Amino acid sequence: MNIGEVAIVSGLPAKTIRYYEDIGLVKPLRDTNGYRAFRTRDAHKLTFLGRARALGFSIEDCRKLLALWADDTRASADVKALAKDHLRAIDDKIADLQDMRQTLDHLVRECAGDHRPDCPILQSMARQTDMNSKASG
Repeated sequence: MNIGEVAIVSGLPAKTIRYYEDIGLVKPLRDTNGYRAFRTRDAHKLTFLGRARALGFSIEDCRKLLALWADDTRASADVKALAKDHLRAIDDKIADLQDMRQTLDHLVRECAGDHRPDCPILQSMARQTDMNSKASG
């Protein structure tokens, strides 16, 4: 398969496929003319990578997952541990986003949103900037 064909099969853009090749996640063969020649297993790897990235796994985690997937003697506990670590990171991000949402929701409710210049949203950001300046100075 050429890059266009494997892009269709894997659901990934050609640019992403080239990037994955550049960082060593896939290693397609080269035809005599120098064009990439993707095998079926390359397409499977790319599909796997697309799914892993859609779940938010980092490139390094994808590298580990690919190695585990290729290892017939792997322990599923290793895969589970990696997934649990990632799930914890997602939960942390969700908590951070909920905190941000709560703060912004409060500020939006406090702002009159009228013709007056005073705005609690800007005042809060300015206070945060002032605190950061004092902490670093």
